[in-house]
Amino acid sequence: MKLSTCTALVTGAGNGMGRQLVISLIKRGAKVAALDIDESALVETARLSGGNSSNLKSLVIDLTDETKVAMLPDQIAKDFSAIDLLINNAGIIQPFVRINQLEKKVANRVMQINFFGPLNLIKAFLPSFLEKESAHIVNISSMGAYTPVPGQSLYGASKAALAALTAGLRSELAQTKVVVTTVYPGAIATNIAANSGIDLSNLSAPSKKIKMTSPEMAAAAILRAIERNKAQVFIGRDAKTMNFLARLNPLFAANLIEKQMKGLLK
Repeated sequence: MKLSTCTALVTGAGNGMGRQLVISLIKRGAKVAALDIDESALVETARLSGGNSSNLKSLVIDLTDETKVAMLPDQIAKDFSAIDLLINNAGIIQPFVRINQLEKKVANRVMQINFFGPLNLIKAFLPSFLEKESAHIVNISSMGAYTPVPGQSLYGASKAALAALTAGLRSELAQTKVVVTTVYPGAIATNIAANSGIDLSNLSAPSKKIKMTSPEMAAAAILRAIERNKAQVFIGRDAKTMNFLARLNPLFAANLIEKQMKGLLK
C-alpha cells in the first residue's frame, strides 16, 4: 500500500505506538482518523503530529460499543475521507496476577478491548474495503500470543485469539484486494500499564533488565510491513528470538520467560 495516498484509521492513537503511527503517517502525507477513549491524549497526539483539519480527524470512542463502531465508516467518509487502512492498535494488559486471582470482570474487559474491539472494526469496515481497488487491515497482536508470560495469561489469550482471527481473515480474503497483516510486538516502551489502569509500583522487579523497543522504531517497522504488504512482522529482537525458540522448543521458551518475568508476581 502507498501510504502517502491512503486514509488510515488508528486506534489507541492517544499514546505509545498508536500516537507514533499517527505522527509517522501524517509525515508521509497520509490522512489519519485517530481514535482513542482519552480526549486529552488525542489532543496531544494532534499537537505532536502537526495535523490539521485536512489530514487529521480525532474521534473519542469506546471501541467495545458495537453500535457506535458500526457507524464509523459512513461518519468518517462523510466528514473526512473514506478509510482504506485500518490499524487495530488499541489494547490493554491485565493486572499481574495468576488466573485464579484474576476477577472475571477484568478478564471480560481485556477480551472486549483486545479482541472484540478489533472484531467490531473489521466487521464495520470490511464491506467497504471489499469494494476498493486496495485496502489493508493491520491487527496488533503480541509476543504474548506465542510465549506465555506469568501473570499475563488472559492478556496472552486475547492476543492469541486476535492472531488466529487475523490468520483466518487473511485466508478468507486471499482472492481479494484486501491485505491483512499481523504484528507481534515484543516489549515496547509505552504506558500500557498506566493506560490499562494498573499500578506496577508495588511489584518486585524482573530478575533481569528488559530491553524495550521504542514506539518510533515499532511504528517504522509496522509501516514498512504495510508498504510491502507483509503477512507478519515481529517487532524487537525479543519478539523475533522468542518466536524462533517457541517453534524450536516451546517448553524451553516458556521456562526462559518464566525465569525472566517471575519477579513481577508476588
